Amino acid sequence: MHAWEVARPGPIEREPLRFVERPVPVPRSDELLVHVRACGVCRTDLHVSEGDLPVRRPRVTPGHEVVGVVATTGEDVRGFTTGDRVGVAWLRRTDGTCGYCARGAENLCPASEYTGWDADGGYAEYTTVPAAFAYRLPDGTDDVASAPLLCAGIIGHRALLRTALPPGGRLGLYGFGGSAHLCAQVALAQGATVHVLTRDPAARRLALELGAASARGGYDEPPEPLDGAILFAPVGDLVPVALRALDRGGILAVAGIHLSDTPPLHYESELFYEKELRSVTSNTREDGRGFLEIAARHGVRATTHTYPLSEAQRALRDLKAGRFDGAAVLVNDLPARH
Repeated sequence: MHAWEVARPGPIEREPLRFVERPVPVPRSDELLVHVRACGVCRTDLHVSEGDLPVRRPRVTPGHEVVGVVATTGEDVRGFTTGDRVGVAWLRRTDGTCGYCARGAENLCPASEYTGWDADGGYAEYTTVPAAFAYRLPDGTDDVASAPLLCAGIIGHRALLRTALPPGGRLGLYGFGGSAHLCAQVALAQGATVHVLTRDPAARRLALELGAASARGGYDEPPEPLDGAILFAPVGDLVPVALRALDRGGILAVAGIHLSDTPPLHYESELFYEKELRSVTSNTREDGRGFLEIAARHGVRATTHTYPLSEAQRALRDLKAGRFDGAAVLVNDLPARH
């Protein structure tokens, strides 16, 4: 099969990825072999490729927003058969026995593993996934539109939960890429007033088209105090900006896995009056299932821009440069091989 690998992590402009031929992977006894139809391009893939996240698997294949069909199953798998349509997301495996897993916080499991970081992901013709961590996807839904839901959508949903936004609350979204534009749709469907703050004019236009009450520059003040905010842009300088925009008791959730250093915080103007700063770490499978149900109920859809699988590196360059709104999706246009 064809697959991309991170040959030498570094700036994406220096082409750290390499398109290679590899044997089709053999699933373990508890895993599915998935023929990839589409794979979303996530900013975390950029962090893996550029070395912002430390190497866990040399020459790893990125990609963790995978839509595909089951090609074969491991001998211990029950409940999946060849031809089933499935989604593969970021959280790949946990130990299931630690204290975090026992209390329903499997996203904090110290032994957790991640698709496209600890194990090869979806920038390839085939990938594997533990059956217990695969998501069933209904037939008839669009592969390209579904792919970004599997990470951008899920993590945006968890970040929204972390803000504890009250009913009818005022939500600020800092940065408006793949995850934020899905989160905005959920928040709007639940009755929130959404204000978007981002440097990208195209993203601001998309925000208004989706129903945001305002769309301003990333460092601008929103038109009213916020009950909650989510920082999607990996820019630490925006943390105090967003905290100052919060009303008393407001919560800022930082959604990214990587964030540049934050400047010192001024207690009185940025943290006093019981404001809170929270991080977001991965997601649980319950988060994933819950979001996919919400997305189906409210018709949440990704604004997508497609690239052939063979142009994954260009998609990552365009993501970094902000050349598109919404989300990029790689489409596997190569014929299936068995």
